[in-house]
Amino acid sequence: MTGSTVRPPAYQQLADELRAEITSGRLQPGERLPPEPELCVKIGVSRSTVREALRLLASQHLIVTTRGVTGGSFVAHPDAEQLADGLSTGFALLTHSAAVGLADLLELRRALEVPAAGLAAVRRDESHLVELQGALFDPGIDDLATMLAAHADFHRAIAKATGNPLFELVGRPIYQAAYGEEVIGSLPEGYWTRIDSDHRAILDRLTAQDAEGATRAAANHLDYIARTLR
Repeated sequence: MTGSTVRPPAYQQLADELRAEITSGRLQPGERLPPEPELCVKIGVSRSTVREALRLLASQHLIVTTRGVTGGSFVAHPDAEQLADGLSTGFALLTHSAAVGLADLLELRRALEVPAAGLAAVRRDESHLVELQGALFDPGIDDLATMLAAHADFHRAIAKATGNPLFELVGRPIYQAAYGEEVIGSLPEGYWTRIDSDHRAILDRLTAQDAEGATRAAANHLDYIARTLR
């Protein structure tokens, strides 16, 4: 006896069709979706089904819905921060599973952060430098939570300074991932002093628009983290 395939609910099917239209580029950012009554007739579903599909797409930051005479549902303009939130849950599940280890996370960080530092050195503007300066911490007075948050903020700011939103999109979930209490609890004395020093060295090279020096400083930073956390 063969098992029957369970069809997804109607709202899910409609959401999948509209998502395909958006992700393929057939529906462009800012473009208005057909009105709800038109979708009902076109797809052959109820108004409540259409609204449930639109709510699902809105929760995934793919559309925005406004009310009023000129209102409706519009394809959202891509936002790296919002899109990254959608990736973070899956990323966190993977990094806490047996399939992905700390070495995998550090390998991905190296693949992203080293070239990102070089690009940021060339493309950064004064606002990026101000943001990076604001993400520095003081290992002499700041607590662990502050330093962890600042470390993530610093590397997110470098991704932003590349001017390539894809670095920002992919990087955000990485810096939201926790190493785990067993790692954080066994860090050697002087670890955060070295991290602070590395960040300041990277910022110095970005300020000087020294791409080669920035990539070297970023690689040295990750080498130290890998040696320490191994």
